[in-house]
Amino acid sequence: MAADREKPNILLIMPDQLRADFLGCYGAAFARTPNLDRLAASGRQYKNAISPHPLCVPARAALLTGHNAVSTGVLSNGSWLRPDHAACGMPTIAEILADNGYLTAAFGKMHFMPWDIAEGFRIRRIAEDKRHVYIEDDYHDYLASVGFAKSRGPDEEGYAENLMASFDALPPELQVDSWVADETVRFIRRHGGRGEPFFAMVGFPGPHDPYNPPKAWTEDWDPSSMPESHPPTEATETFRQGQIRQNRLGSASINMEYFPEDVKRRVRIHYSALTSNIDAGIGRVLAALDDRGLNRNTVVIATSDHGDLLGDFGLLGKNNFLEPSIRIPLIVRAPGIGPAGCSGALVTLTDLFATIAEFAGIETSGRGDSIALPELGLVQRRAREVVLGALGSGFMMTDGRYKLARYANGLATLSDRVADPAEQSNLLDRPDAADVALRLDAAMTRELLDALFEGNVEKGYDYATMDPAHPSHQRGWSRPYPISEPPRREVQPI
Repeated sequence: MAADREKPNILLIMPDQLRADFLGCYGAAFARTPNLDRLAASGRQYKNAISPHPLCVPARAALLTGHNAVSTGVLSNGSWLRPDHAACGMPTIAEILADNGYLTAAFGKMHFMPWDIAEGFRIRRIAEDKRHVYIEDDYHDYLASVGFAKSRGPDEEGYAENLMASFDALPPELQVDSWVADETVRFIRRHGGRGEPFFAMVGFPGPHDPYNPPKAWTEDWDPSSMPESHPPTEATETFRQGQIRQNRLGSASINMEYFPEDVKRRVRIHYSALTSNIDAGIGRVLAALDDRGLNRNTVVIATSDHGDLLGDFGLLGKNNFLEPSIRIPLIVRAPGIGPAGCSGALVTLTDLFATIAEFAGIETSGRGDSIALPELGLVQRRAREVVLGALGSGFMMTDGRYKLARYANGLATLSDRVADPAEQSNLLDRPDAADVALRLDAAMTRELLDALFEGNVEKGYDYATMDPAHPSHQRGWSRPYPISEPPRREVQPI
């Protein structure tokens, strides 16, 4: 982006746990998502977008920093970025934009730890994860001010028997996703077009479980319109027992041992109803941009942190590298990007770090695992050929079609997204797939080593053996720590 061009506003919309194939623009005939569908029709829609770290906190840490989960060290929902990450050369995109003249704001769920830290956002209006009902965030305060309180999933009608597909008793206008949309609209009306450009990240807490719309929102959905779930396989059964145990003992408090098809359809109806309400909120946000005359200079990005299995393979949620878990929507509408259309390029959620920086005309270090999205007229410093996925449960390597996954429990799978989209066959032991497996294994090793180096830059120092004047040869020298850029990579003894 030319330095003399007006810096655009940037609006990043991110529902939580929204899988791509439950949106109309991604082929779901049953979906009621007219606003996202219109956004896709007027922008660039990516059909091969992946969340490399399909779990709330790791996905968000990677998006914010442009580094994958191996580099950030955030591999589970029980960890977060080190407090000095910016000094270590790993600032968030919000910190970078704030330092370059942007008003930065965040609405809804961010999943930082602690939940009320800034991470570069000057304005925050917080509504945290739907399971975290005891957090006294801004949404908690709002509900208290009008005589209500957050509901706890296990206390809601239908929760246990329908595996979190319950009914929230709060009035529709007080629903958390409605509140997030209202707060975003208020911000646009108050700050949009006044002086500095803005970067606003809008984190809808839904359609994450519990799948709990008001009952009235579910009454006109036809269960037969819901897509059939993928059958379990020998590989996916290795996940199921662990998920049954985790959901029984953890915050979900459900028993998944019996998961019939009618309950899966019920889960999918509730999920779709929540998604429809989020879409309506997105419509109000986009209308606010129109009303303020901001469309000519606002980049709008819509995506999600990961998907949701929604009964596929007899599973719920995410935290594995199955397709419904990693496939996300990604739509970009930006002034001057040319005709709208679809792209089949391999892209990731983490690529939004570089994309947002390029739209803002800001040069970053180029480190990390983030590449500006293609077909937007942005500078791409390299082409993306593969994606490394990482969680505490295992690693993944994919070229967009073939996907190799290796899990901590010993399971290894190789799948072909084109020939077997429902992932019913494990190709790993087939002789005719051996070359693919070797190629992806080699790529995984290479990407893991690069990520480990990138994630430990702060520990480095200039190798001194060949420099007689280097002060480290004298007693009492202290190496600088932390450093924010990689040291010189000289030839070292082996």
